[in-house]
Amino acid sequence: MKKYNNILLLSILWVIGSAHIVEAKPICGMDSGSPASGKPIIVGGIHGNAAPGDFSASTDAAKAYFDCVNANGGINGRPIDYKIENDQWNPELAAQAASKLVKDANAVAMVGNGSFIEMAVNAATYKAEGIMAMASACAISECFESSNIVSTNQGPLPSNLGATQFAQEELGSKNVACIGLNIPNNGPWSCQVSIDFMKSRGGNGSMALLNPGAPDVNSALLESIANGADTILMNLPAGLAIAVLKAAEEQDLRDMYKWIAPTPLYDLSVPAALGDYWDGHIYVNAELAPFHLGGPDAKNWVEVMDAYAKDEDPRDTFSQSGYLSATYFVKAMLEMDPNDLDDRSKVTDKIKSIAGYESDLMCGPYYVGDADFHMPNHAGYMVQIIGGEYKVVRECYEFDSPYFDKHIALEKKLGLR
Repeated sequence: MKKYNNILLLSILWVIGSAHIVEAKPICGMDSGSPASGKPIIVGGIHGNAAPGDFSASTDAAKAYFDCVNANGGINGRPIDYKIENDQWNPELAAQAASKLVKDANAVAMVGNGSFIEMAVNAATYKAEGIMAMASACAISECFESSNIVSTNQGPLPSNLGATQFAQEELGSKNVACIGLNIPNNGPWSCQVSIDFMKSRGGNGSMALLNPGAPDVNSALLESIANGADTILMNLPAGLAIAVLKAAEEQDLRDMYKWIAPTPLYDLSVPAALGDYWDGHIYVNAELAPFHLGGPDAKNWVEVMDAYAKDEDPRDTFSQSGYLSATYFVKAMLEMDPNDLDDRSKVTDKIKSIAGYESDLMCGPYYVGDADFHMPNHAGYMVQIIGGEYKVVRECYEFDSPYFDKHIALEKKLGLR
């Protein structure tokens, strides 16, 4: 009888625990449980979705979080009206999208932006119109070297450098070849810092650039090898990085070189796409916390996506970044006088005043500041593809480059160091 009672008790506890798991809901904004019904707050977002890639995960996640906020009281009772445009990697469309959102719709801020194109086209517009873009999927220099754009993702420069630094310090790399896209504010800009790092450590480096319209991965691989590389850095979108690795596999080059990559290759579909040949041989820099670490924000991101996003919306690092940008925006707005939420200049001032927002998804604090540059995320993780999964091989570490001197000085000024 005692044994039966114990089994019954365990069964009851299991049911209660299971019910608790099922009923777990995301925490968003005011978390009131009541929908917002006041005057909408207009917020814009621009992503690029066309060749060479789809960056819409950032705005998808921002929208999911805003929908959750709206279902839980909004911003002091006011819902966020989130308007999204796709620039299709077209400069003319990118300019039109910004004009539509910033000038026509009179958005008070841009949140979740992700594109190769729109930041370069619209940085001057954002400054002239006095609006802040809290971006999430930046890949070009203008995103990080502009007064009115700040991103939660690192972009290629820090992530490349993080991978290169790990290879030099842990793998013994002496000559790193960076394969990137021949887009001046992307490939050359981000590859050069890794080359400079290697030279500062007594090594060497080079870059091989791909035509984004007609990429020849075999030629880039051969050029890298001809330059004497012992390490190949794939500074590319995931699809092109996989193409490089497939070309290397055809020539059985795996064991002749070390293989490293920035964040785009951190995608849960990549290990299966690469197969057993590459298992244990690829190291990737992760600009945000690896998915399996499961801190409070990491869990909340998943719950937000499950409850408010579409099933087909990606759950990747750009999604994490979009979620983070949206949470930071909402946190800042909730700290404002509700009467000022339609005043773009006051919203911009509030965003620029952000200093020290924390999340387990980022290695360091998020901040903005009043500066002509913004790159709060310049520390990360390294992971290795092992057994079809990503294993953390280095916890949060800062990246070593004079490029970050001005950022560190700003952090000291804001009291973050």
